[in-house]
Amino acid sequence: MQTTYGRDLAVGLFVLVGLLAVAYLSVRVGGLSYKGRGGMHLVAAFDEIGGLSERAPVRVSGVPVGQVASIHLNEELRALVVLDVDPGLELSADTAASIRTNGLLGDQFVALEPGGEEELLQSGDVVAFTENALNLEKLIGAFVHGSEVGGDE
Repeated sequence: MQTTYGRDLAVGLFVLVGLLAVAYLSVRVGGLSYKGRGGMHLVAAFDEIGGLSERAPVRVSGVPVGQVASIHLNEELRALVVLDVDPGLELSADTAASIRTNGLLGDQFVALEPGGEEELLQSGDVVAFTENALNLEKLIGAFVHGSEVGGDE
């Protein structure tokens, strides 16, 4: 009877560890990437956001400081990205926002690069300087067809 009890205990522990692993992966894939406090909302307008999605991280010098709160189009059909960042950040008014990719084909995130002005961004302000997402399909097409990226061909 003890061998059955020991085997049942081992199988139970194995199942428990498996369930914990599935729960952990579900939370990671579900997008709970930023655990800090948000509260300062900044708006950045881009012509091309690539595969950027809501809840994507916002980073300064590689450190997560917030996440993308929402993405929508404005009247000029530009993508407006609302960033929810830590209100304790002191970002200068000439801060630049760019869309970057983790690795070659990884997830996209918004990188904020502080400038040198003394005036600081406040919640609701627009980030004046933006850099669009790199579009690999356009780059490959330009390479294959021998034309410039963004050319008039």
